Amino acid sequence: MKKVAKTKLAELFSAMAAWGKLYVPAVSDGIVNFVPWQEGLTVALTALNVLVPPKKFFFPQTETVLSYEMGEDLQLEDFACRAGERAILFAARPCDVASFAMMDKVYLDEPLDEAYRRRRENTTVIALGCSEPDEACFCRSFDIDATKAPGADVLAIDIGQELVLVAQTEKGERLISVLNGLLSEATSGDENRVKDEQEKNEGRYVTSVNLRGMMEKLDGMFAADYWEQLYKRCIGCGTCTFLCPTCHCFDLQEYAAGRRGERIRCWDACMFADFTQMAGGHNPRPSQKERVRQRFMHKLNYFPHQHGDYACVGCGRCVRKCPVNLDILEVIQEVGGAVDGL
Repeated sequence: MKKVAKTKLAELFSAMAAWGKLYVPAVSDGIVNFVPWQEGLTVALTALNVLVPPKKFFFPQTETVLSYEMGEDLQLEDFACRAGERAILFAARPCDVASFAMMDKVYLDEPLDEAYRRRRENTTVIALGCSEPDEACFCRSFDIDATKAPGADVLAIDIGQELVLVAQTEKGERLISVLNGLLSEATSGDENRVKDEQEKNEGRYVTSVNLRGMMEKLDGMFAADYWEQLYKRCIGCGTCTFLCPTCHCFDLQEYAAGRRGERIRCWDACMFADFTQMAGGHNPRPSQKERVRQRFMHKLNYFPHQHGDYACVGCGRCVRKCPVNLDILEVIQEVGGAVDGL
């Protein structure tokens, strides 16, 4: 266990950036997002969460997956081999770190996504434990402790004037060894302060949901009248899916010019009308009702049946940002789970 004074963070960031591409949370136009670190940048350590989830570092919003040129022979270039520069993601919150494990189940199982694998392998994730969850946070309901992030390579805990750093993987240990000249050993007093901070956080959760029996209830609700009323507020903007750290759907588009062309992969959303549009014109989800049902059934029923976990980490982004206040807490409450704290 190491520690660093906050007055030395600029030096620490400079050393990290010399080792790999460093991304940190920072404010731009009033919005906090991960951006490349540079000298003089103010890092938003107290921001609860970035707006766009850090899944974008492993699953970019837009990327070229291959290019081709037609001649006597078809020339193909697979761009997956270019993915995965050495990088450091600093101050990812525990809920977002938990989302990486869910994305891994989609992109690291067969068929494996090589570009995703390379990015995951070459990125060192430093999590920052939360000290002030707000009323939209409900990560605890999904067994995520906001002060801990077992899926991160390094866990950082804010203890006031210092950050305590705990390496949790071999990648984390390698990074700590590179930074060791800027770090000092944590004392037993520091360890006690970390424990105190983690224990205090138990009483800071405002909202909790009861998921007992949720999957089983939804098993029989595909044709329920409930969806007829729920969907009517939805305007199909896709905000919930684009800001969700576990949504992972994409579209493939071909862009050709003469004999050359590229295949582009970009984020897509089940909330959009053309997401399931087939070439012959048929759409198995013809109205917003089917799309809203798909979103919540996938999060709370299909994904857990397939992978063993709910496809939600309680980050609260959809609660905060849905323009019509149609969020997963409402669905859990109305389907049968209990919501406390709202």
